[in-house]
Amino acid sequence: MTTQHSAPEAVTTRLQAALVDLIDLALQGKQAHWNLQGPHFRSLHLQLDEVIADLRGWSDDVAERLATLGTTPDGRAATVAGESQVPDLDGGPVGTDKLIRLFDDRLQGASDRIKDGLEALEVDLLSQDLLIEVATGLEKHAWMFRSAEA
Repeated sequence: MTTQHSAPEAVTTRLQAALVDLIDLALQGKQAHWNLQGPHFRSLHLQLDEVIADLRGWSDDVAERLATLGTTPDGRAATVAGESQVPDLDGGPVGTDKLIRLFDDRLQGASDRIKDGLEALEVDLLSQDLLIEVATGLEKHAWMFRSAEA
C-alpha cells in the first residue's frame, strides 16, 4: 500500500523557491564558465565546475524531496526565469575579478534566502535539514570566492 505524504504549503513553497534559485545558479555558473576571461581563468574555471556540480546535486535532492512530499517539482525554464530570486547575469565575457564578486553575492544571497525561511520548515525536519545542508554549502562556496579575492 502506498501512501501519499502531504506537506504544509509553507514547506513546499520554500523547497520550490530553493529549487529555482539552485537551477538558475547552475545555469549562470555554466554561462560564466564558458565566458570567463582574465588572470585567474584556470583556477576559477575549475572552481565553477565544482560549484555547478554541487548546485546540480542540491537541485536534484530538493526536487526529489518535493516529489517525496507529493508535490510536483517545477524546474522548467519559464518557471526558473519567472520565479528565481537570483539577479540576472549579463551575457558576454566576464572578467575574473567581476566573477568573484558576482558569485560571492549570488551564492550568499541564495543561502541567506534559505536561512530566512528555515523557521517555516520546523514542521518538516527532513526538509529543514536538507535546506540547512544546501545553505551551508552555498555559504561555503561564497566564502571560497571571497577568499580568492583577498
